[in-house]
Amino acid sequence: MLYIVYCQDKPNHLDKRLKKFDAHKAYLTGNPIQVLISGPIVDESDHETMKGSFFLVEADSLEVVEAFNRNDPFYKADIWQSIDIQPFNKRVDNMSAAL
Repeated sequence: MLYIVYCQDKPNHLDKRLKKFDAHKAYLTGNPIQVLISGPIVDESDHETMKGSFFLVEADSLEVVEAFNRNDPFYKADIWQSIDIQPFNKRVDNMSAAL
């Protein structure tokens, strides 16, 4: 099953995020959950300043995704103000057609 994980940072936590960024990247590359897409949510004003996180993952259950999220260094550093995890049903994938 596919899941979307959408996390908004707490205000004024960019410095804290940057300090944990390397640990976060290492966690994503070494985790047993299948991360299909991930990246920062960025500020509309400059399209660069990170203000949250987005993941599209594949997992057997919501509980597995919740555990994945709880073990993320960003979560442990209390950077995220809100976390929304939802099942996702893929309908269109234009990338597959291009291959």
